[in-house]
Amino acid sequence: MPGLLDKRLWIVSGKGGVGKSTVSAALALRSARAGRRTLVCEVNTQERITRFLEHPPVGPEVKLIEENLWAVDVRPQEAMREYALMVLRFETLYKTVFENRLVRYFLRFIPSLAELVMLGKILYHLQETLPDGRFRYDTIVLDAPATGHAITFLNVPQVLLRTVPPGPMARDALKMRDLLVDPQVTAAVLVAMPEELPVNEALELHAALRDMVRIRTHAAVLNGAFTERFSEGDLEALAGHPELLRVARSHHDRVSLAVLAETKLERNLGAPVYTVPRIFTPTFGRKAIEQVMEYLEPLVTGAK
Repeated sequence: MPGLLDKRLWIVSGKGGVGKSTVSAALALRSARAGRRTLVCEVNTQERITRFLEHPPVGPEVKLIEENLWAVDVRPQEAMREYALMVLRFETLYKTVFENRLVRYFLRFIPSLAELVMLGKILYHLQETLPDGRFRYDTIVLDAPATGHAITFLNVPQVLLRTVPPGPMARDALKMRDLLVDPQVTAAVLVAMPEELPVNEALELHAALRDMVRIRTHAAVLNGAFTERFSEGDLEALAGHPELLRVARSHHDRVSLAVLAETKLERNLGAPVYTVPRIFTPTFGRKAIEQVMEYLEPLVTGAK
């Protein structure tokens, strides 16, 4: 199967707490290491990715954090300003219209406006070009919101096309929709942990992306999986050591859960599943991200 390097927009999502920001950071770092100009986008968050990579927060402005790697935290207010300026062209007109207290009050009642302008900013950077005509960014890694919000966030163009009259907003929504559903451009990576609820949410997200948003699941990542350390013979040898046996059996049971989770994902997604083992470390930082990056190498390159 082709690797992620064949796509330009990598969308990472899953249940909250499964490690999607970890996976996003690792994928962005790997893309940059491949010599691709890479922008990693978080959406109105506390900036986990820059922290994992041991860089200061970047805020709502795109900033270079290391060679070939830029980062941004996309926030509604700043994205609104950028979108309005692109449409209105003149900052004085923007201030007259969008900084008017009454107008700002009514803007709150436009459905999904915040999601539209944030997604619009991300997809603007996807199409942004350099003076020589090349894309400014070869890869954009989107650390998307968690499952339920991700569906709402990514489905905004579809909703707008059904509800708004012809005009600039509808044209933008159509362009956004076309980029998201293009399998030559966009790849969704779903993240789960070897537990029932995260796996079920990953499958629900897969179905919603397929049926509502028309985005294809490229692959899944089973994060934090326990790997086999104790054979049946090892367990038998620990029979005389109850405490050690209890720990070993607990580990053995978690390995079984990981195998079941991987099997369930593979059978229901119709897409490859890549396993990232549980990393035991007192502090989760750049070193751990680089370990995760190594486990995700086949996902990025398509190597078997």
